[in-house]
Amino acid sequence: MTPATPFDQGLDKNPANYAPLSPLSFLPKAAAIYPDRLAVIHGARRFTWAELYARARRLASALQQRGVGKGHTVAAMLANTPEMVEMHFGPAMIGAVVNTLNTRLDTETIAFMLDHAEAKVLVTDREFAPIVGRALALCKIKPLVIDVLDPAFTGDGKALGEIDYEAFINSGDPQFAWSMPGDEWDAISLNYTSGTTGNPKGVVYHHRGAHLNAVANILEWSMPKHSVYLWTLPMFHCNGWCFPWTIAANVGTHVCLRKVEAKVIFELIREHGVTHFCGAPIVHSMLINAPAEMKTGIKQKVHAMVAGAAPPGAMIEGMAKLGFALTHVYGLTETYGPAAVCAKHTEWQLLAVDEQARLNGRQGVAYLLQEGMTVMDPATMQVVPSDGETMGEIMFRGNITMKGYLKNGKASTEVFAGGWFHSGDLAVIHPDGYVKIKDRAKDVIISGGENISSQEVEDVLCRHPAVMMAAVVAMPDEKWGEVGCAFVELKDGGVATEEELLAFCRERMARFKVPKTFLFRPLPKTSTGKIQKFVLREWAKSKEAIE
Repeated sequence: MTPATPFDQGLDKNPANYAPLSPLSFLPKAAAIYPDRLAVIHGARRFTWAELYARARRLASALQQRGVGKGHTVAAMLANTPEMVEMHFGPAMIGAVVNTLNTRLDTETIAFMLDHAEAKVLVTDREFAPIVGRALALCKIKPLVIDVLDPAFTGDGKALGEIDYEAFINSGDPQFAWSMPGDEWDAISLNYTSGTTGNPKGVVYHHRGAHLNAVANILEWSMPKHSVYLWTLPMFHCNGWCFPWTIAANVGTHVCLRKVEAKVIFELIREHGVTHFCGAPIVHSMLINAPAEMKTGIKQKVHAMVAGAAPPGAMIEGMAKLGFALTHVYGLTETYGPAAVCAKHTEWQLLAVDEQARLNGRQGVAYLLQEGMTVMDPATMQVVPSDGETMGEIMFRGNITMKGYLKNGKASTEVFAGGWFHSGDLAVIHPDGYVKIKDRAKDVIISGGENISSQEVEDVLCRHPAVMMAAVVAMPDEKWGEVGCAFVELKDGGVATEEELLAFCRERMARFKVPKTFLFRPLPKTSTGKIQKFVLREWAKSKEAIE
């Protein structure tokens, strides 16, 4: 036992010198200091920070009146609307946990999540009524259902609940006396992993991590106060990478967007002076390849953050030509979204564009407020040499790491083995200390005993002028065990043949890395823009059936 020192005596924590960290603290400060500043824009709807704070308090009050309290789950099946912003504050004000559901999931998965989380309340948008209605019929636990009747949604979709959202929050008190968490380790949100194998796992975030990553986003992006943020990223995805809380800390403006379309994005950027947006590589590729007339008239500097997959060099170059400042971040659901950044160096701007793209395409280094990120041999838990060649697994530790998996102690223990979070991503460390992903462990192609990084091949393919995106997976081969099979999605009007891409790859990589088959078709993607390689693996096993 460590002996006490003078600094341990009479210097205890008390309310005057210690408060649990929580992103909830950002909202009342924004409302008090900038009450009339615009907080949310959604179509014709506008809310100031004072109004947003009052609405969040009404939501908390109304939930409490319905018996919701500490440790209860409040699920949200919502588009990027003002209600989704409010869901990141209201439930937590009474100690409840928000579970933002992926709106593209199937009925059975949604039902599983609602039951597994023991949801007391489900707030849902009419757009998702067909899926939600069937899911509720399967649920063993029946939550209170509240309908969001967003005027921006003009399609079909019936109300499923006993009350609509506006009526519900109007029953609450705008002066409701909510409270900060008693412990910053308390859960604030629940996010389910994609569940490509077996049931999805419930990732639990705490108030401390949400607070710190919200601030880290500002620091790593050098966001000036009152930034205007466009919601191209789904708010259900890792709680929008913590940006619902980031924009409150920044006292910026949320510009909501129900559907990601290039034309609408450029219109909103011009109309509202958007300064920042986030998204997977597919979102940025959509903007790069949009017609030239859509891109005109943008006067302010626009900052884009990309994650979700390693961006190919062609996409990084394309964003630079568009005039958007691109920041590449990396993370997982288990790390609150981004927990690493490819921190830029001023001198990189003097390099050739290809070299800039190579440097900026790396996953980089840990966020300032994440304790550590490195690459280790998972068997020995030793850090790999910084030679840019030796592969290991990316690992994280620190405050921007989940509490664990809900009701799954075994999986939590396994993923935290050795005191580090095991990401499942294979990478190298470059001599300058920057990490570069080579592949997911399950995506490495082993051909004739040689390891092939699918991402390396994909990056080459994406440099072809006709290619929009590409994904490479293993295909069974009698001679080599397995070989690369490239699925290629061409740009609108783009033309390329298998022979042409074969020659293109052979000029740029070792022969054994070149895919043996090229299949041209739209790539299956998740709602967050990630390519579903598990689907492609099945296709590759029976490629004759899809040619």
